[in-house]
Amino acid sequence: MTLTGQIIETIKLPDGVKATLRGSAITIQAGKGKLSRVFLAPRVQVKMGSGEVTFASEYPRKREKALVRTFAAHLRNMVAGVTEGHSYRMKIVFSHFPMKVTVKEQDVWIENFLGERFPRKAPVVGQCKVEVKGDEVFVAGPDIEEVGQTAANIERATKVKGFDPRVFQDGIYIVQKGG
Repeated sequence: MTLTGQIIETIKLPDGVKATLRGSAITIQAGKGKLSRVFLAPRVQVKMGSGEVTFASEYPRKREKALVRTFAAHLRNMVAGVTEGHSYRMKIVFSHFPMKVTVKEQDVWIENFLGERFPRKAPVVGQCKVEVKGDEVFVAGPDIEEVGQTAANIERATKVKGFDPRVFQDGIYIVQKGG
């Protein structure tokens, strides 16, 4: 919403979501977990109301307008994460050498990729949960950035270097992002 010389974004918090503001750090807590993030910008104010969080900037330039909207999007993602959670579905694809994918502590181990003798490892970031069922890998967690980075680490660990990717399509690929 834009008024004369002002930009304001207000996010209403659903029932059951608790938010606390300490300085410029907002902590969101609900059934699926707790997330915290610092929203720090010199010309952007963060205010807590009854069941809502407001980001505002007076006489904004292009950068401040972008920051207000970015902060609002981050907060919406945080609320969605602690209420519903974020998840990615990945598919294990191989043509000749069957891959064995396992989760050990905070790493995903990919064994026998293209017949290699040594396993490849992909780190699991933060509070993410990784589960392997058959030829699918499920990555889930409350923080969308951690879930996305974990899925990217798994996909990057099976990148084929030095071969034509149109021919050698073995790997683990993101199939679905959602909910």
